[in-house]
Parts: sequence; C-alpha cells; structure tokens
Amino acid sequence: MDAFTPVDAGRGALRPGGGASASGEVTASGTATSRAGAAAPGAGTAMGAARPGAAGGDARDGSGAGTALGAASAAGTDTAFGAAGGGTGGVGAEGAARLGAAGAVASRRSAESAPGTGTTSGAAYASGAAEARTAAAGGGTATSRAGAAPPAPGARARLVAYARLAKFEFVLDYYLSMLVLWTALAGGARFAPDTFTTLLLFLLGEIGVISAVMALDDVNGIKDGSDRANYLGAGGTPLRPLARKPLLTGALTVPQATRFGYLSLVWGAVLWTASAVAAPERPLWALVVTGLVLFAGFQYSWGLKLSYRGLGEVLIMGCPLVIVVAPYGFVTGQLPALVLVQAVLFGLWQILVSCYSNTKDISGDAAVGRSTVAVHASARGNLLFIGALSAVDLLLTVGASAVGWAPWWFFAALLPEMALRLRQFISFSRNGDALLARRRGVVAFRTGVAGIVLANLIHFAS
Repeated sequence: MDAFTPVDAGRGALRPGGGASASGEVTASGTATSRAGAAAPGAGTAMGAARPGAAGGDARDGSGAGTALGAASAAGTDTAFGAAGGGTGGVGAEGAARLGAAGAVASRRSAESAPGTGTTSGAAYASGAAEARTAAAGGGTATSRAGAAPPAPGARARLVAYARLAKFEFVLDYYLSMLVLWTALAGGARFAPDTFTTLLLFLLGEIGVISAVMALDDVNGIKDGSDRANYLGAGGTPLRPLARKPLLTGALTVPQATRFGYLSLVWGAVLWTASAVAAPERPLWALVVTGLVLFAGFQYSWGLKLSYRGLGEVLIMGCPLVIVVAPYGFVTGQLPALVLVQAVLFGLWQILVSCYSNTKDISGDAAVGRSTVAVHASARGNLLFIGALSAVDLLLTVGASAVGWAPWWFFAALLPEMALRLRQFISFSRNGDALLARRRGVVAFRTGVAGIVLANLIHFAS
C-alpha cells in the first residue's frame, strides 16, 4: 500500500560551540533544520514531515551523512520518537539512545524556505541521549529531556491522529464487506427500508469495533516495544511510515489511545445491538458469530492477547468473514452457499495481506512473544503456509463455479484477482520482499472485491 523505503539513521556527533558541520555534526549550542520544513512555516521537522505530529522523509546534510528522527510539535520544535507513549525500548541500547535523543542531524538545505523553523538545542540532544542510554542499559523506558512530540494540537490535527490510530485508511478495505453483502441481496431486499436501517447500524458499529481493535493493538505495541522493533530498525531508522503510528510519533498519549479504544468498543457494541434489534430477521447463528467477534476481536493483542496464543491468523481471517455473513443473516435469515463462498474469500484475502506483514515482523513479534506462523515456522515452512493459502484462494474460486455453489461463470469475474495472487506469491518466493508482497496483496484484495460485486450485480440482474 505504501512505498516503505528505509533511510539511514542520524550519525551527527556533538562538539562544543559552533553550528552544524557538513558531515552532519551538531554542536552543543547549534541547531538542526530539516529539508522538508519549507513545506509549512513553523512546522519543520527533522524527519521532513511539515505538519504537526507527523513524520516522513529524511534530512541530510551536504555530504549526505545521516538523517534525523524528530517529529514536529505545534511550534515546529524538533523532538524525538524515543519515549512516545511511555513504552519500553525494544531496539537495543544504541537504538534507544538515538530514539530518546531530542535533536537532529544538521541539514543545510531546509532553512531556505522557512527561516527559523525546525531548530533544536544541542544541549538537549546531549542530555536526552545520555538519559536514553541510561534507561536502555537498565532495561527501562527510553526517555529524553526534550521528550516525544506533544499531542497533536487543534481539533483537526487531533482527529487526524485518532483516524491514524484506528488505521482508518487501511481498514477501509474491511468496510467493503457491506458492498459485498448488499450486492449479494436479491433486488427487492436491497432497497427495503429495514435493510438500510439494519446495514447502516451494523456498519457504524463495525467502525467502532475495528477502531477498538486497532487502537488497543497500538497501545500494546508501545507497551511491549514491538512497534518500535517493527517500525524502527536497530539504528533508529524508519522501516515503515511512522505517521501511521501516532503513539510512536507522540501525536497521542497512551491514556488517550486507551480511552479511545474502550469508547470505540462501547460504541460498536451499542450499535451492533441496535442493528440486531432493528433487523427483520435474527437467526441464532448470526447473533452468535456477531457476539463472538465483539468479544474476541479486540483481544487480538489486548486482554486475552489471542494473537500471542497462536490465534492471530484465525482472527484476521474470521472477523472479516463474519462481517459479511452476519448482517446478511440479519436481513434475510439465511446463508446461501454463494454468500458463504464470498465471505470466505473476503477473509482469506485479508490474511493474504497480513501473513506477509507477519513475515516482515518476525524478529519484533518473536521478541515480545507474539505467536504467528511466521515466527514458529522455518522460512520454507512459512513460504509453504502462504502458498497453501494462495492455493485455497484459487481452488475455492474455481471450485465454487465447478460444483454449483456459484454461477458457472463466477470464476471468470475473479480472473484478474487470481492473476494478481499468482504474481504476489511467485514474486515473493523469488525475492523475499514481504512488504512488496503485502502491497500487492492489498491490490489483489480490492480487485477481488470489485470482481465479486460485478458478479453479484450480473447474477441478480439476470
């Protein structure tokens, strides 16, 4: 979904007096500026994101020596990611020292368009680094005097931070479940008033439940250090866009994120209950699976921590499956084979995104005890597991047409998805690029949903 390009960690050394050197040194009284600070006056950051609470890009001096990891505060003050949310450092003493330091490698390119932005005290850098090293050596939380970026200021910035906490941009794919099941309804049922009421309430509740899962997962990731390990390399270099992790950047605090998670869960429970009450049908199986997702979903890495007990892949596939079949059951009281096939594919396509993420996260997940197939299997065993899931996708698509669970031409609508799935797996088996395979999985998922919707519209129009 994103172009994840690792960048080098800042290597600037402190020296008394003077400004930034061409080799990336920062003096004790000197300042550091960013290349991307020019994008928004007063919001320059050492990592280059010119908006409050965000981070991105890289700041380099004239010789290309190193980057800095500061996130912008409201006033444009550079701060570091070391102690965001109060989590423990998970990347070793040297990495914790770099993360805790509240300064940046000097860049000569950035002050031209936004004079006076993106500065930081070299002294703060020195004291912050020392405190971070002390904390890392003792196994504690890496903190610095300058600290992490303050919470995002202003209503709009705070809303953006919470949306990122809920992974709204990514989990939009989950909400396509409503489009799949709505097009799978017969024409008359699609436009009935009680159908719209039931599905709207279910969708709003779904937003709450998924937001709770994502928020509490991030809180746990900060507390056990896994997010730092998976998003920041041993040298403190960003491995993935940090903006998607507002607890890492300091845009939100752990108490804020925890409160948001619980409120989202309550919101989801209330609206799913309202959806069931308003539904024209309430089959027992639909009530049971909805309650199961409500209970187990947020405990992916919270509470029972089911993903630490080997159930992560089951939840990642099972929850998307349920959010297709349950509201369909509330509207019709039935579960035909065609809808079940489409729901299984919907869940399977989600795990064929996540299993590649798990492959990338092996070291971080193993360090905190998260139990995934990728952690426990050998490289070959993990490849065979992913290959088996990919084969099930293809076989179910073709098999559903062959045995009459779907129209005989159903597989033809999913030929583009099948081609993308083969490309995803074959490419990964050759180059081992898990993040590239993950992005291709997202494209395959969306292509497959478009194929299902097209097939449903043709099927029920005939």
